[in-house]
Amino acid sequence: MKKIFLLVTVIVFSTSVFAQKTGEDEEKPSGFQKDKLFTGGDLTLAFYTGGTTLGVSPYLGYNVTKWLDAAVSLNFVYQGQKDYSGIKYRQTNIGPGAFVRVFPINFLYLEAQYEHNFISRKVIEPGVGTISKSKTDVNSVLLGAGYSSGRSEGNNSYFYLSVMFDVAQQPNSPYIDSYHRMIPVVRAGYNIGLFQGRQRRERY
Repeated sequence: MKKIFLLVTVIVFSTSVFAQKTGEDEEKPSGFQKDKLFTGGDLTLAFYTGGTTLGVSPYLGYNVTKWLDAAVSLNFVYQGQKDYSGIKYRQTNIGPGAFVRVFPINFLYLEAQYEHNFISRKVIEPGVGTISKSKTDVNSVLLGAGYSSGRSEGNNSYFYLSVMFDVAQQPNSPYIDSYHRMIPVVRAGYNIGLFQGRQRRERY
């Protein structure tokens, strides 16, 4: 687990350093620029044998460079599963997170997202009802890629669709099934650029 976090940290740090170096020759205002802020949210949908995962994740972020976005998010996920004996598992989790998106080209991106989820779980047996309840918390590291439609220079408002996997594979992760197999996490949403206008477009 520590190796995964170290790897993600190194990637993010290296990307930020590279972004600063490639931007040194560009003439642009320094410091915080409010028109680089963006918000948005996505839906999480995953359907597999015996189960369903549904979630929503609003976020607030900053356009670090033309090809790098970073944001903080709040995650909510509901997961329902049913095993071969008919026992049902119900799980809800909520927690903070953060992500970076790297755009090699405007309509394709790579994404790394960290989440720390607080989880409530219950088990329901047919004809008996709820037989157990528990609470825990778990870290997830989601890696994947996505497609964006409408993103361009001076415009950070776009629709996106991504597929990611939880490479941390912690036992209580909402992104693995009861057999500890990774579930493809499909997310779709809309990114909304804030305070964008003529001033930002003139800088590009």
